[in-house]
Parts: sequence; structure tokens; C-alpha cells
Amino acid sequence: MGGPEESESIPAETATFVPRTVVVTGATSGIGEATAHALARRVETLVLVGRDAGKLGAVAAALSAEHGGANVRTHVADLSRMVEVRRLAAELRASYPKLEVLVNNAGTYFSRNERTPEGIERTWALNVLSPFLLTRLLRPSLTAAAPSRVVNVASAAHSGARLRFDDLENQRRYSGFSTYGRSKLALILLTHAFAERWGPDHISVNALHPGFVRTRFGQDNRGVTAAVIRLAVRSFGISPERGAETSVFLATAPQVEGRTGEYYVRSRAVRSSRESYDAASGLRLWELCSAQVGLPASEEGL
Repeated sequence: MGGPEESESIPAETATFVPRTVVVTGATSGIGEATAHALARRVETLVLVGRDAGKLGAVAAALSAEHGGANVRTHVADLSRMVEVRRLAAELRASYPKLEVLVNNAGTYFSRNERTPEGIERTWALNVLSPFLLTRLLRPSLTAAAPSRVVNVASAAHSGARLRFDDLENQRRYSGFSTYGRSKLALILLTHAFAERWGPDHISVNALHPGFVRTRFGQDNRGVTAAVIRLAVRSFGISPERGAETSVFLATAPQVEGRTGEYYVRSRAVRSSRESYDAASGLRLWELCSAQVGLPASEEGL
């Protein structure tokens, strides 16, 4: 798998972007927790989302202690369930009518083909449908705060992946790694689709590859897969703090102002895979994901 091709350098900007309220999903460990620590001193209100109330409370307490009483708020939700995503979005819209940044960090890898209580393959539910639905439902808050930003944590694993539109959830022939790669390709395709639709409203939507990071990614799986991941992480993984750098850059850097639909590695805009720029696939995926989560493809009235 070849390295990414870099685009032109980011020009210097004089504008100042002030991210007053920032939401980070998957904030209780790994890249999400490191992202939260880096953002706590830079924003007025930091909103952490996770599925474990105890872990969320511990992270929030640590951030407040470390950063002198930082305004850290928490919301509990299992983002693999669309009913929970909808509830969370309603809470966030009510609590934060203006939202400068949404960091869609939550995501993982599953080695086995399992379905959520709503009947959706778990990888597809958490890595694709959840950020798609949450982002769309938070559009009013993002629009009210514009210029605002959406940051999608993708992966270099999208390179070489191909979507099968007749089997998006890979039910016919399941492979954990190929399913994960396809989910990240889908997230980048949707990033481009969001950017095209929301650019006129001054909502920037960008994706990134954080690097191969020392986290608990995939280690909840059993057997050989988890053992291989643990060995690779110990041998080659970078720290969560380094992995979070590009997320923090996209959330806060003034240089990113006005840039949308891009893919970043080590805080630089680079080319993602050829397949990720297929506009027809992006449109088809948008329509299929909209149908899966029960939204109209058109955003009028949302």
C-alpha cells in the first residue's frame, strides 16, 4: 500500500477561528481521550460523548483537575444504535444551540460478523451510519455557529477498499479487516458529499488518518485477531497523543478555515484513494445511508 500523495501546501491565513463549543465522540480512551486533553485548554466548552458513564466521569474529572476547572460536559450514548444517536443529537441541539466543531472519533474494528439490536452489522453501524446520522441531525447547531467544522476520523485502511452496493454490510462474505476498510472508504466518500452540500453554509467537513496508534482498537475481539493487533500495536504503534494531533489541528487551526472535503495525514492535506473521489458512488451512498437511518436524502425540513 503506497503512501498518500500530498496536495499543495496549506497557505498562511490571518483569520482566527474560535472553537467555543466542541463535541468529541468516543472520548473515554485512545485517540478520543487524547483529543479531549489537547482541546480542554483551547475551547470554552468541551463536550465528551461515550457509552460508559463511569469512564466519561473519570475523564471529565481528570480534565477539570488538569486544566483548572475547564468546562467539560458529558453525554452517554451507545453510538452503534441509531435510536441512541437520535436521542443524543436531540440532547446536544437543546444544550448547545451553537456548535463550532463536531469530532466524529468513535469507531472500531470487529473481527466477527455480528448485528446490533437494530439489525445492522456493527462496523457499518458505528463507523458509518452513526457519524452520518449525528452530523446531519446537528446541522442546525453547526449552521448557527458557522463558520463551523466537522472532523471525521477515518483511516489509511480505506486504500484499496471497494464498496459493494449490493452488500454494503458485507453479509455474504465477511472479513473483519475488509469490512473495516470499506467502512472508512464510505466515511471519506460521505465527507466529500457533506462538503459539497454544506460548503455554501460555511460548514467545513474534512477527514483524516490518525496513524497506527497504541490504543485498545480491536482488542475486544477474541483469539488470533486480538493477539496480532496487540503485537502490532506494541511494536509499531504511535502514542494516542500523536495520533490525536491531526484531529486537534482540524478542529482548531486557523489555516483550515474555508477548506473542506479534504483528507489529512500528519496535519497536511493529501490525496485519499481514487475510489474516495467517485462522486456517483458518494451520491448513491448518501441516498442509501439516508434510507437506512430514516432520513430523506434531501435535507429540507430537517
